Amino acid sequence: MKLLSRFRLTLDRRESLAGYLFTLPFTIGFILFFLRPFIQSVVFSLNELVIVPKGYELHSVGFENYRYALRVHPTFVRTFVDQVIAMLTTVPAIITFSFFAAVLLNQEFRGRTLARVVFFLPVIMSAGIVLRLEQTDYMTSVMSTTDSDTQIFSMASLSGFFMQLQLPQTLLTYIMNAVNSLAQIIRASGVQILIFLAGLQSIPPSLFEAADVEGATKWESFWKITFPMLSPLILTNIVYTIIDSFTSPANALVRLIRDTAFGGVGYGVSTAMGVLYFLAVSVVLTIAIAIISPRVYYQQ
Repeated sequence: MKLLSRFRLTLDRRESLAGYLFTLPFTIGFILFFLRPFIQSVVFSLNELVIVPKGYELHSVGFENYRYALRVHPTFVRTFVDQVIAMLTTVPAIITFSFFAAVLLNQEFRGRTLARVVFFLPVIMSAGIVLRLEQTDYMTSVMSTTDSDTQIFSMASLSGFFMQLQLPQTLLTYIMNAVNSLAQIIRASGVQILIFLAGLQSIPPSLFEAADVEGATKWESFWKITFPMLSPLILTNIVYTIIDSFTSPANALVRLIRDTAFGGVGYGVSTAMGVLYFLAVSVVLTIAIAIISPRVYYQQ
């Protein structure tokens, strides 16, 4: 009995052990499938890779590949900056849209299941008509083939409506750009909507019942209960959206790095671009987490 008592764990230790076991698959996958290739990429970025009959040889060039990517390559820096700016503008729009779409889809109404399927189709399907709609901007095609006099909404009338609200020019420009990118925002919001929807359904109904008893309005319940309870998932979705925007196959910088490796100036320069890109993503994520984490509410 004394021997068994030595292995008895407190509640805190059991919870800690459960956390380690939960993250163990990720840790093993990180070590086996990410850490070693990343170290190899750093080594390649510091060398010139030469293909030989028996494989390849590495000739050390120091930081020359990084200098070439930053100082000599004609489009890398410009494409890199454009991608960061695009990320900073699209991530807030995607998070905002997915949050309020999840709130609407969580309501009780007829056809709710069909509405959820419509939002999630671009996520679960990658071929057929959905892929066709992604490759050809369907909304642009419809708007271009429709008589302007019969359109319910047009960009000019929408812009005039927002101008009547006397919004700041910067905010007006951002809203109009978001409207122009609405199809892309919807397509990129499926996973985020699903995460928010799961979080909404996990909020205890007793909290809303207590708020109703205290006389709180729906608006007050939203800001005092729903929003704080979903704040951890807001951080999760922001991290996911940033990574997804940086790693998407449609990303111009990803295509540039790939083309540089197989049809450009060499594999060494390509891996140097990849390492720089990885460092930039890490910096952006660190800044985002540092800004948002203190404002996240974690239920005890």
